[in-house]
Amino acid sequence: MSAEEQRPGGEVLEKTRTKVTRPDLYKVILLNDDYTTMDFVVDVLETVFLKRPAEAYHIMMLVHTQGRGLCGLYPYEIAETKVSAVQTLARQHGFPLQATLEPE
Repeated sequence: MSAEEQRPGGEVLEKTRTKVTRPDLYKVILLNDDYTTMDFVVDVLETVFLKRPAEAYHIMMLVHTQGRGLCGLYPYEIAETKVSAVQTLARQHGFPLQATLEPE
């Protein structure tokens, strides 16, 4: 062993490697209801989830026809914030729109 790898007391230095793990992702899902307008859902998708108009329209149609639509995958804290933002915005405009989060 080289002198650089040993300490004066005879102990060998070990190289430590930091293992970086990606955070778990959560799905943010919009749920259909009979009262929230399609225009409002598109607006929410564009403002809260930063979707382009065509993609927002596509997701809105999934919500409308299938009862739910995936808005995106996010780490837990961000997903929770997005769900809260959707519900706050919906309440401010008098709509019962719901968003949930599920593990990926």
